[in-house]
Amino acid sequence: MVPARPSLVMMALLGSAASGCAAELPTEASARGEVLFKNCVQCHGDSGEGSTLMNAPAIAGLPQWYVEAQVTHFQTGWRGAHADDVEGLKMRPMSRTLKSAADVSLVSAHVSKLAVNRGEASLVGDVAKGQSAYATCSVCHGADGTGNEAMKAPPLRQLNDWYIVAQLRKFKTGVRAYEPADASGATMKAMAGAVPDEAAMRDLAAYIHTLPL
Repeated sequence: MVPARPSLVMMALLGSAASGCAAELPTEASARGEVLFKNCVQCHGDSGEGSTLMNAPAIAGLPQWYVEAQVTHFQTGWRGAHADDVEGLKMRPMSRTLKSAADVSLVSAHVSKLAVNRGEASLVGDVAKGQSAYATCSVCHGADGTGNEAMKAPPLRQLNDWYIVAQLRKFKTGVRAYEPADASGATMKAMAGAVPDEAAMRDLAAYIHTLPL
């Protein structure tokens, strides 16, 4: 099946944003990263706080290594190429406005320096059940949700609760981790498969949201 494509209107908007930020980019590293980030703010917000309206997660303060990896996955089709990944299909052309690995690194560094803002809790879940289930997650993501670069596990405590549920759903259904070479994705797919239902996903997300930043 050929992956679905964003609408012509969406592509036009993305192209307009990309061309607007591409002109006369500064060469100094931090300034260049900040200007490149302007392509991200239409969905992720001026401070990387995310937008539920755009289904765009908070990205502020995520580690540079993780942001780099996800942008690269979008660029190469390891992520965002599945026909049912509506948000990913929007993100993939945006990732391709970054024309070099150096620029991916610069914008990722800028994102990593933004103040963390995961937003208020938006889901109702059983925190106690979520805490019990999180024991499995803690092996990779840490007991305090701070993540583990060596295991390619991001800091879950910084993520929106609704985004955690959405990604668990995508891993569980194969909308993410469809690329055979994506070893860390395959691990997450297996873990998500062990979460029995949406209620259990919400319980996990509710507990993770209680972890202190």
